Amino acid sequence: MDELSYDVIVIGAGSTGENVADRAVKGGLTAVIVESNLVGGECSYWACMPSKALLRPGLALAEVRSIKGAREAVTGKLDVPAVFKRRDDLVGNWDDTGQVDWLRHANIDLLRGHGRLVGERRVAVSDKDGITRTLNARHAVAVCTGSRPAIPDIPGLAEILPWTSREATSAKTVPRRLAILGGGVVACEMATAWKQLGSEEVTIIQRATRLLPRSEPFAGELLKAAFEQRDIRVLTGTTVTRVDRENEDVARLTLSNGQTLVADKLLVATGRQPRTHELGLETVGLKPGSWLEVDDSMRVKGIAGGWLYAAGDLNHRALLTHMGKYQGRVCGDVIAARTKGTVDDSTPEPWSRYCATADNCAVPQVIFTDPEVAAVGLTEAEARARKINARAVDYDIANVAGAELFADDYKGKAHVVIDQERGVVVGMTLVGPAVGELIHAATIAIVGGVPISRLWHAVPSYPTISEVWLRLLETLGL
Repeated sequence: MDELSYDVIVIGAGSTGENVADRAVKGGLTAVIVESNLVGGECSYWACMPSKALLRPGLALAEVRSIKGAREAVTGKLDVPAVFKRRDDLVGNWDDTGQVDWLRHANIDLLRGHGRLVGERRVAVSDKDGITRTLNARHAVAVCTGSRPAIPDIPGLAEILPWTSREATSAKTVPRRLAILGGGVVACEMATAWKQLGSEEVTIIQRATRLLPRSEPFAGELLKAAFEQRDIRVLTGTTVTRVDRENEDVARLTLSNGQTLVADKLLVATGRQPRTHELGLETVGLKPGSWLEVDDSMRVKGIAGGWLYAAGDLNHRALLTHMGKYQGRVCGDVIAARTKGTVDDSTPEPWSRYCATADNCAVPQVIFTDPEVAAVGLTEAEARARKINARAVDYDIANVAGAELFADDYKGKAHVVIDQERGVVVGMTLVGPAVGELIHAATIAIVGGVPISRLWHAVPSYPTISEVWLRLLETLGL
């Protein structure tokens, strides 16, 4: 059994793990990444990139068709094989050669195989040939193995081999009838994509009473109305009680409302669970299959010596690629700083480069549906739950000149949440075409704690949709 030593061992070569290793190496340490699948991880091959590649052609076509004079030039439908080809190209045809080259140029070693903890600062890596190597970390081990789809315990569901997000983003053919179990981000984006690509019947089955239950209520309501206009059926307050195989290609779903639904494919998008079941957590006193609780420097709580870190989905703070990368940068930097003695073992100061403060109050997200949903910070309900003296105001984005130019029948809404005592923005939600490109302004306002009295002097260019900021401030009374 070979043994190798590094300053830092990273388990998981997704975008989070890549960032941990990169920042550690830039901080003067040696690092190795352990990966049993493709370097680049879920986002590169089965999530963000392929899903947006499937969505973008249809959204672009919808934008053109929303403008008189341009819509007349569009005479055809989406070229579905071309959409699939572009998707395949953007994910490198599920080949990670480019990502491996990046690791090499970044001076990060790669060890292929399944990595698991086997004690303090020790990781065993078993490759496909059954050969095991043991790695020793001189300073830290960072676990970045992410999450995987959670499959509910519904009779007959496992037997039909349902789609998860992986199959939904990598499929090569369009199902005629698609049923989607869940009403969150994956469910809504994939309903949008596959309806655009030609699925004749798309049905969302959502247990909660609305879509996007973690967002402001109006976001799910507007999205549901838009879906129904596009013949996407939305069943809220409904569950699947049983799934039966009708024949080789068709499943029959029994619903809690007494109805039945026939589908050629069933996509399960009901949440995520941590990839920690086979990670050897029991060897360091942690429970396999659990989410890993960390402090704001990504250090796992309850581990003597403070050598174990966990960044990305598996710490359950913010299950988003960009937040995992942010945590990875914090994690790699703080490991290097603690190794050098420039940062002690206490939790670093908020908003320093060694503290993932944004996780707690400034997480941005864009949902690439039609219309788009973009949000950052706290919802009004979350702000009040934190005892913030909150005030929220709304504005119809269609009344902004830039929106009138963007589309002839623009429909959208802006909602901002203000902390009245501090006089700052703590949350914003936007719904409408192309609002995803607007949300970073709100992110900067929240992270910077910019007083709304100063924001009034941030004059938006005319005529752009960003003028909605001025209208919101005017609605607040400025």
